[in-house]
Amino acid sequence: MKKLVLVGLTLVLAATAGFAKGQASAKKGYTFGYTCMQLSNPFFTVLEKTIREKVEANGDKLITVDPAMDVAKQINQIEDLISQKIDAIFLNPVDWEGIRPALLALKNANIPIINFDAEVKDLDLVTAYAGSDNKNAGYVCGLDLVKRFPSGGPIAILDSPTMNSVRDRIDGFNEAVAGKGFEVVYQKDALGDLPTALRLTEDLLQSNPEVVAIMGGNDPTALGALAACKTANRSDILIYGVDGSPEAKAAIAQGGQFAGSGAQSPIAIGEESVKLAYKILKKESFEKRVPVKTFMITKDNVDQYGTTGWQ
Repeated sequence: MKKLVLVGLTLVLAATAGFAKGQASAKKGYTFGYTCMQLSNPFFTVLEKTIREKVEANGDKLITVDPAMDVAKQINQIEDLISQKIDAIFLNPVDWEGIRPALLALKNANIPIINFDAEVKDLDLVTAYAGSDNKNAGYVCGLDLVKRFPSGGPIAILDSPTMNSVRDRIDGFNEAVAGKGFEVVYQKDALGDLPTALRLTEDLLQSNPEVVAIMGGNDPTALGALAACKTANRSDILIYGVDGSPEAKAAIAQGGQFAGSGAQSPIAIGEESVKLAYKILKKESFEKRVPVKTFMITKDNVDQYGTTGWQ
């Protein structure tokens, strides 16, 4: 009788272990959220695609939302992602300061935040950050301008103050041209998009036609400035951007007005962001801040990077 009881107990334990193992194998993978300033910007489209490919290759899920440059909408979308019980979020803020309520909500929900590309103001509220050396991206543009105009001159800046990445780029640019005879005679918020930059440049060409160069906070801004200058037949004004986008590289390759772009790699940022996410979720050691290299692309080296895709 004892032998039968022991055998029965062994079978029960074995069945229980098998059931538990089956439960573990049937457990769903991780679910990630993705939010950026605007998916209409090709930079963020490529970045999202990179993250999605890496996440889905692991059998996990990515939920993407697009606030379209509306911080209130971004906060509401993040609250919705929290309700969907995401395990972690890849976050690029519309407004580096205004995003704070969403960061607090994520922290209260114990959801890791991988802040990418543009820093939030309250970095202590995010788990980790991966992004380009944005200050250097603007700095190399300034250095190139100084070489082309050693005597200086009046210049214009089309920035986006609510985007910390753009603020850093403009800071780097200003640092490079400081004390070199340049005077900023026009500076406006282009919102990081081409149509706004085009409209502002049209205004600039009317109010300050003497400018020798325009610095754009990103490539869409620079391309908007380029379109306005072409329409006005002002090929004498040099234009700089930041991103190293295919469209910008194609314009640079023409060897004319688009002087250069402080290039970054959305692919590299996406890859580093995913590495951070899995290290965090698996309780592995990780770097709080992961910098991604930036560099200058001009007509002299654009062939090295090509014009049909991102580097």
